[in-house]
Amino acid sequence: MTEPSATLILFGATGDLAHRMLFPSLYNLLGDGLLPEDFLIVASGRTATDDEGFRKDVDDALQKFLPADRYDAEQAGKLCGMVIYSPVEAGNADQFRALADRVSGRMDKGISVYLSTPPALFAPTAQGLADAGLVGPKTRIAMEKPIGKDLASSKVVNDAIGALFAEESIFRVDHYLGKETVQNLLALRFGNMLFEPLWNANAIDHVQITVGETVGLEGRVSYYDGVGALRDMVQNHMLQILSIIAMEPPARFDSTAVRDEKVKVLRSLRPMDGDSVKAQSVRGQYTPGAVAGQIVTGYVDELGKPSDTETFVALKGYIDNWRWTGVPFYLRTGKRMPARQSEILIQFKPVAHSIFGKRGGGTGLEPNTLIIRLQPEEKIRLLIMAKEPGLDGVKLREVGLDVSLDHEFGGQRRRIAYERLLLDLLEGDPTLFVRRDEVEAQWVWIDSIIDGWKEAGMKPASYASGNWGPSSAIALIERDGASWHD
Repeated sequence: MTEPSATLILFGATGDLAHRMLFPSLYNLLGDGLLPEDFLIVASGRTATDDEGFRKDVDDALQKFLPADRYDAEQAGKLCGMVIYSPVEAGNADQFRALADRVSGRMDKGISVYLSTPPALFAPTAQGLADAGLVGPKTRIAMEKPIGKDLASSKVVNDAIGALFAEESIFRVDHYLGKETVQNLLALRFGNMLFEPLWNANAIDHVQITVGETVGLEGRVSYYDGVGALRDMVQNHMLQILSIIAMEPPARFDSTAVRDEKVKVLRSLRPMDGDSVKAQSVRGQYTPGAVAGQIVTGYVDELGKPSDTETFVALKGYIDNWRWTGVPFYLRTGKRMPARQSEILIQFKPVAHSIFGKRGGGTGLEPNTLIIRLQPEEKIRLLIMAKEPGLDGVKLREVGLDVSLDHEFGGQRRRIAYERLLLDLLEGDPTLFVRRDEVEAQWVWIDSIIDGWKEAGMKPASYASGNWGPSSAIALIERDGASWHD
């Protein structure tokens, strides 16, 4: 077990993610007594301010983004007392030296660096830290996605960081892996005899993964256009979820064993080309419409210029291995959807022979379905067949067995995903972070789709805001005799 880092250097500390998620997460960890002794937070950004000015910003953020019943002025003051501010711009050696002076004598206690910055600054920031003498055997570095925009650029970023840090000291963040329900997938699969014997092509008809957002660009114009839904959501969050659903049982629950099995799945994804993308993918872009009763504008109106960037994508993928041969995995994500919804649906095959049929007015059988909801509420639902009460024959009806995690663990606070990830970073546990070979295997599949779109000349189809994408997305799954779970 590695020693916890006693210092956290946070780049991008003046940004939205730090204010909304990272400082509230650190506040909660402090309240639970989980931060190391003599803990120091070195906040850094391009804004010129001093320690007291930035501490006030942190306190304001805690009051704004924590639930009203969670904020405690004394605890907030204690956290703010751990914070110092050191302005740094990438390439400014003097500022990096000034930052190093502020953590002088703390290298032996361990340093964790968190890069909440644009990806173009990852390598220059890491190099600046190295030149200032802040990279050593007890230094770890965490990077927010995206890691590149394709396989080639991903390798450039990974090579630059890998030249300064060992792989076990590099923590690539995918905040979905910090969600309790995503981690519960591992418990559901490998902690229960009920599911694992059926978790294969013999019993499962297909899998659906949906991540729907009601928001549009929301201030992300400069980042999102030219990136799109495929790179922004599928390449990281959705493929990480898919890898956990489809992985083989690891030998043990540790970072090497778990990530070894995940990367095998990602390498088994069947690549697409100019022909297969026409039948197995849909691109969409939202136009004006209504979401939750509010009139909203279209993507090009928000952007202010024409664009071929997709805000919606639906895919039909295959994993070419023994466990999943022939089982389609349907992925769907988009902006301006009718609801904010992230869920996984496992559709089992029907029973081999129904003894009920339509006899006695029965309704026949529906195949079992397992629904795992990640957000907004976290719950697991299993749909099974049961007999309706009564004396007029055996009438069957589908009923749900629900496990609400919020209800079952109602006495426990619902945690921010970043609490888990920050704690694991400080403690040096990389299990819930993404390894280099995973990132690159993800990009191989994504690049095949992008190249296929270019070869086929596929442009985004329009869909009105407040709908589940273009009509072709419905056809993508319904021509296989299935339907999206909305």
